[in-house]
Amino acid sequence: MGINSLTGEIPENIGHTLQSIQTFIVQGNRFGGIIPTSMAKARNLQSINLCDNAFHGIVPYFGSLPNLTELNLGKNQLEAGDWTFLHSLTSCTKLVSLRLDENNLQGELPKSIGDLPKSLESLILTANKISGTIPHEIGNLSSLKLLYIEHNLLTGTLPYSLGNLSNMFVLRLSGNKLSGQIPLSIRKLGQLSELYLQQNNLSGPIPVALAQCNKLHTLNLSCNSFDGTIPKELFTISTLAEGLDLSHNKLSGHIPVEIGKLINLSPLDISNNLLTGEIPSTLGDCLHLESLHLEGNLLDGRIPQSFAALKGISDMDLSRNNLSGQVPDFFEAFSSLSLLNLSFNNLEGPMPTGGIFQNASKVFVQGNKELCAVSPLLRLPLCHTAASQQRHRFHILKIMGLSALVLVMLSCIGLIFLKKGKKAKQEDHPSVEELKKFTYADLVKATNGFSLANLVGSGKYGSVYKGRIESEEHAVAIKVFKLDQPGATKSFVAECQALRSTRHRNLVRVITVCSTSDLTGNEFKALLLEYMVNGNLESWLHPTLHEHHLKRPLSLGSRIAIAVDIAAALDYLHNHCMPPMTHCDLKPSTCVLDDVMGACVGDFGLTKFVHSYTSSRIDGSTSLVGPRGSVGYIAPEYGFGSKISTEGDIYSFGVIVLEMLTGKRPTDEMFKDGLSLYNFVEKSFPEKIGEILDPRIIPYYADQDGEAGRAVDQENHHQMAGMSCIIKLVKIGLMCAAETPKYRPSMQDVYVEVTAIKDAFSALQG
Repeated sequence: MGINSLTGEIPENIGHTLQSIQTFIVQGNRFGGIIPTSMAKARNLQSINLCDNAFHGIVPYFGSLPNLTELNLGKNQLEAGDWTFLHSLTSCTKLVSLRLDENNLQGELPKSIGDLPKSLESLILTANKISGTIPHEIGNLSSLKLLYIEHNLLTGTLPYSLGNLSNMFVLRLSGNKLSGQIPLSIRKLGQLSELYLQQNNLSGPIPVALAQCNKLHTLNLSCNSFDGTIPKELFTISTLAEGLDLSHNKLSGHIPVEIGKLINLSPLDISNNLLTGEIPSTLGDCLHLESLHLEGNLLDGRIPQSFAALKGISDMDLSRNNLSGQVPDFFEAFSSLSLLNLSFNNLEGPMPTGGIFQNASKVFVQGNKELCAVSPLLRLPLCHTAASQQRHRFHILKIMGLSALVLVMLSCIGLIFLKKGKKAKQEDHPSVEELKKFTYADLVKATNGFSLANLVGSGKYGSVYKGRIESEEHAVAIKVFKLDQPGATKSFVAECQALRSTRHRNLVRVITVCSTSDLTGNEFKALLLEYMVNGNLESWLHPTLHEHHLKRPLSLGSRIAIAVDIAAALDYLHNHCMPPMTHCDLKPSTCVLDDVMGACVGDFGLTKFVHSYTSSRIDGSTSLVGPRGSVGYIAPEYGFGSKISTEGDIYSFGVIVLEMLTGKRPTDEMFKDGLSLYNFVEKSFPEKIGEILDPRIIPYYADQDGEAGRAVDQENHHQMAGMSCIIKLVKIGLMCAAETPKYRPSMQDVYVEVTAIKDAFSALQG
């Protein structure tokens, strides 16, 4: 009954009349009154979702529901009373998710919070009026993955027992009045992906121990009173990609040069501190930067020339420092830049005139007394030197020449597409108007209110849920975009463009798109995709302890077939798609498996179209606006500012092949001090290749003796033939993962080769 604008109250006797009910969802209606206590009589209840209504009164006891796994009472007007309802939940031994966010809960969290079921994975208490300290006993909830207590009135220090929550994935404690230092036990949270401690009264140095949380994607310590220097060890967390915010603290000293190691970082904010010295040139190595805020410090020196590589940046604020020298010309070429704030520094000389500098609403340079301009657009004193006039004339000629060239190129391209694209315009690709249309309410209903139980996976730009829609015969995957993340909207647009341009058996089928608003009026964007029942390749190559008992090992035949399917998808994208495109983020987690273990490539959020191509051969590149990809799989040339190319996808494919055969990730801890997955395989190729194979592929390649050894001798022929297929596949993996792009084969050739290996292996199996 969710999302139906129903009013009134839930009948007091509902628990007596619906004793067999298992799921009760009335989310997003207008129900009010008190939650009936009789609901606790319906002992078969597994999921209760009363979120987003107007229920009031004290939260009732639900302790008599032994099968309860999900209790969502968020976004109501409920009260905690003496918090004894919390203790009653200790009897719900299967409880996984408890949500009480955005209510009127007051008072201190009781120590009994530590007695909640060990099965609890999600505890959401956001936006209440909870006061007092965080109980030490919270460390007893060893299975907890999500803990949200932000925007309350909590005081005191962070309990040391937080380090006991070894499965913690997201920890949100922002917007409270917490004080003291971050406990050193934080280093024990090895699975932590997101940490939000902003808007508190925390102090002391940022602990080096945070560097041991080596799976962090987001770290926000802003608006506190941290002091001392920024620990250089913090920049060894290579997974930091979705955000690092240390702004509005009392940090001092230089910005460590090691900051350049965060090559995947998108937003960086270390503004409003007491940082001194020059901006390190290594910051230009952070090629994924989309937002950079260094304002409000004591930085000096020039704007680094290395910033010329940050072509994907959208906003940069260096204001209120002591920077000197001229404003670099390279900012003119930054097509994505929408805000450049250089105000209140000591910059000097003539301003550039092209690109962003033609729009005064995007550039702020006031407070630099020695700056001048060739036009009054930027409200600066006019330059009168011959050099500046010559520079101005040069820019005008350059702009006119480029404009004429672009017009000619667009005319030629338009004629080509008019001639070649008319016939197939509607036949192969459905228009957006022809796609099925679903509302936000439809998707809420399909996913039980986007419940944790239906969450399949989560990435930088979106979360994927399994859903059931009445008009679809099979389950669907619903990818909901995190529009508060910089770049998420671009990712949605890129996937929509790919939807319009692609159709292939080895690409995930997109059912439709949903672009609308949620119940609160916020923008909402989602894709409905074909649901792949066997998950992604990552989960098969590296199953968790829980998954080990559920999944059989991938056989050699399956791994070869998967390699063929991925190669087929890339061959289509590179050579048979119009226009051709590059995937840009190929890795095991973006390769999903259907019910017969066939592989499909998905997640086109970083896809780039290849605009320069001919009918005979793809040119293979497009201009780079901040390289994209994942650590270990991104081509090495992208780190040096090379253009996005089809060769980048081929490199990623080669790494995946080597990973499938060895069972080792390219980011494995063993790969350090110059040793990489590529080197590891190359050293054993071909004579000792059997020694480094994933033992789950062919068990008889492991060390054996006695009768087992004699059994192997009897199958010597099949062994050698199987090993021949492996060696050929390893060779392809090494060729594709070559460091130099020109030495990598084309995907068309790769597809032919891996198909031949598959045919040869199939013949062996009879």
